[in-house]
Amino acid sequence: MTCLKFFASGSLIAASAPLLAQSSQPVAGFVADIIVTAPGGRDYNDDALMVTSTDLARAGHADLLGGLARSLPGLSLSEAQSNPYQPNLVYRGFVASPLQGNAQGLAVYLDGGRFNQPFGDTVNFDLLPEVAIDSVSIRDASPVYGLNALGGAIVVATKTGRTAPGFAISAAGGLYDRATGSVEAGWSDGPYSAYVALEGNHDGGWRRHSPSTLYNGYADLGSDGEHAGIHLKLVGADSDLTGNGSAPVELLAADRRAVFTYPDNTRNQYGRVSLHPWVKLSSTTRIEASLYLQQLRQRTVNGDAADVEGCDDAAGQLCLEDAAGNQNPLIGANGAAVANTLDGAYGVLNRSTTRTTSAGALVQLVDTRALLGGNNELTIGFSHDRSRTSFESATELGALTQDRSVEGLGTIIDQPDGSIAPVSLLARTRYTGVFLSDRLPLLPGLTAEIGVRWNVAEVALDDQLGTALNGRHSFHRVNPGVELAYQIVPAIAVRAGYAETNRAPTPAELSCADPASPCSLTNFFVGDPPLKQVVAKTWEAGASGKFDAGPWQLSWLVSTYRGVNHDDIQFIAADTRGRAYFQNIGQTRRQGVDASLTAKQGPWTVHAGYALTDATFRTALLLNSPDNPSADDDGQIQVRRGDRLPGIPRHRGLVSVDFTGRKFTLGGDVQAQSGQYLSGDDANLQPTTGAFALLNLRGSVAVLGPVSVFGELSNVFDKRYASFGTFSETSQVALAEAPGATNPRSLGPGAPRRWLAGIRTRF
Repeated sequence: MTCLKFFASGSLIAASAPLLAQSSQPVAGFVADIIVTAPGGRDYNDDALMVTSTDLARAGHADLLGGLARSLPGLSLSEAQSNPYQPNLVYRGFVASPLQGNAQGLAVYLDGGRFNQPFGDTVNFDLLPEVAIDSVSIRDASPVYGLNALGGAIVVATKTGRTAPGFAISAAGGLYDRATGSVEAGWSDGPYSAYVALEGNHDGGWRRHSPSTLYNGYADLGSDGEHAGIHLKLVGADSDLTGNGSAPVELLAADRRAVFTYPDNTRNQYGRVSLHPWVKLSSTTRIEASLYLQQLRQRTVNGDAADVEGCDDAAGQLCLEDAAGNQNPLIGANGAAVANTLDGAYGVLNRSTTRTTSAGALVQLVDTRALLGGNNELTIGFSHDRSRTSFESATELGALTQDRSVEGLGTIIDQPDGSIAPVSLLARTRYTGVFLSDRLPLLPGLTAEIGVRWNVAEVALDDQLGTALNGRHSFHRVNPGVELAYQIVPAIAVRAGYAETNRAPTPAELSCADPASPCSLTNFFVGDPPLKQVVAKTWEAGASGKFDAGPWQLSWLVSTYRGVNHDDIQFIAADTRGRAYFQNIGQTRRQGVDASLTAKQGPWTVHAGYALTDATFRTALLLNSPDNPSADDDGQIQVRRGDRLPGIPRHRGLVSVDFTGRKFTLGGDVQAQSGQYLSGDDANLQPTTGAFALLNLRGSVAVLGPVSVFGELSNVFDKRYASFGTFSETSQVALAEAPGATNPRSLGPGAPRRWLAGIRTRF
C-alpha cells in the first residue's frame, strides 16, 4: 500500500508536466545563478571533494548518505541507531551526527546558511530534501568556515530552475516495506527561474519495531539579471524516525532482527526560508548574501533499562543504584519515595521536547581582478547567527515488558541529587564572525590562499524551574590559515597549508557538564560549570593530477593531514546508568592519508579510494565506563596517551565500477573498512568490531522513451557486520531469545541484503 501511495501522488503531479517542463538556454545579457554556498566564495573549491546530484542518484534514486559513502574513502557511516536516516557521518575522525552526545566537529552549510542545529550543533540529515540537492562538497579545515569546522566543512548546494530544467518523477519499493517517491520540476525563461521538488520515504525497518517515514519539500524562485539577482528558497520536512540502537551480541546471534529495549523515536518538524541576493558593483566586484530563518520542533522518547529495584533496607520502596552498588531512594515529582508495585523489572521512558527558532545572515564582498600576473580573488565578509531554544525533558518510571518494551507507570522521577530530574531550559545563542580570504597569485603557477576569521560565541542559559542552569558564557578567538598551491606542470599540482579553527561549547554541553548532575544519553539537563572552547590546529599537504593512459583519462588525488584538538570535549559516562556529562579531556589527534583514483574510458567509469585515519588520545585520562568488563571495581578505565578514539575505523577502502550503455546502465561498488573500538572502550581494552566488506549492485534499463526502470541490491552476500558498538548490562534485562546471556558487548547491526526497484522518467 505504501508503494501505491507514492505512485498515485506522482501521477497526480505529472498532469501538470506540460506547464512546468519548459526550459530555456541562458539568454544574452543574463548571467547564471549566483548563490553563495559558504563563507569565502570559491577560494577553497579547487581541492574540495565534490559529489554531484548524478553521483547521489547513481543507484536510481536520490540517496545523500549512500552517495557520499560510495564516493569518498575518508567518509564512513556509523549506524548507532540502526536507522538509515540517523547515522553518524565520520570524516577524517570528525563527526556530524543527528544524535546529541557526539562531539560535533564538522561545519555544515545549506546554501550559505549554517545547518548545524544551534542547541547541540547536531546535523539532522532527514531534514534535507535529497532530490533537490545539486551538489555536496567536503572542504578541508579552514578558519573561514567559522565555528565547528575542526575537521572541515560540508557544503550543500540546492537546485534551481536553471540548473535542473524539465520534469522528473521517480517511485520505487523494496524489501522490508521500503518505499520512496519524488517529483521535481524546473523552468527558466530569461532572468526568471523556478524549481520545486517533493519527496517521501518510508522504511518499515529490517529490525523489529523500527519503522520510519519522511516527507520533504523544497522550492526555489529566482531572478538573475546582468547586474543583480535574488533567489527565494523554501525547505520543509516532517519525519518520524525509529532507531532502536545497539543490542547485545548474544541476542543478535539468536535473532538478528531483535532490539534490546524500545521505543526509541524522534519526531522532527522543520521549516526554513532563505533569501539569496547579489549585486554587481563593477566589472570586478560584487556583494552576495545568504539570509535564513528556520524553526525546528523535535520530540523524542526513549525506553531504556534502569538500575531501579526494591530497596534492601526499606521494604516496599524503590531505590536507584549507582555503578558502585550504592542505593538511594527513588523520589517522585511530589517529593515522596516511590513504592515498589511490580513483580517484574523496571525501566524508564526519557522524553524531551526541543523548540528552536534560529536566523542568520552571511554577507560578503567578492573582488576578482588581475594582479601580479594572475587573478586575485579577495573576499571580505560578516556572518551572524542567533537562536532561541526551549528545551524540556522528564524521565518517567516504567515497566519493562517481556518483549523489552517500556510502558510508562505515570511517575516522574525527581532525584534530590539531580542524577535524574525534570528540566525546563531556555537557551539563546549569538554567533558572530568577521572574515577575510584571499587567493593571491605570487609567481607563475604559485598561489597563496590566506584566511583569517574572528569568532565570537555567546550562550545564555535560563533555568525555568530554578536557578541551577542559569549561566552566561562568552567565547572569542581569532583563527588564521594559509595554504600554498603550486601547479608544477599542467597535469600535476601540489599544496600545503596550516589552519586553526575552533568550536564553542553548545548550550546542550554547557547545561550538562557537572559529574554530580549528569544527563540522559538522549536528553540534556542540570549542571552548569564552564567548559573551554575546542581549538584545532591542522597541517595538510597533498597533490593531484590528470593524465591519459592510452584510451583512459585518469585523475588522482592524495592528501595527508595532521590535526590536534586542544581542550577537546567528550561525553563521559556517569555513576548512574544511562546518564553522562560533558567534560574537557585535553588533547586528541587525528592524522592520516586519503587517496583516490578515477579512470574513464568511453562508457566505463572506475573509481578507487583508500583512507587511513589514525585518531588517538594525546592526554591520559581516568574515565567512568561501568559496563566495560575491563573496568576496575569503581567502574573506571585508565586511558593512556596513544589509545585510539572509539567509533572511528582506521582503514577504509572502496572500488566502484559503472558502465553506461545506449539504453542501460550497470554498476556496483565494494566498500570495506576495518574494525573500531567500542564506545566506552576509550582505553582499548576490549576487541574491536569486526572488519567487513560489502558488495552493492545497481542498474537501469530504458523501456519506453524517457521512461526507465531501475534497481539496486545492497549487501549482496548478506554479510553480518556492525559499524557501531558499545556495552550493555545484560543482567538488568531478561533476554527470552538468549537466556543466561552475560556478554556485555552490544553492536549496532548493519542492514542485511535488501533490494529496491522502481520506475523513473525525466523530460
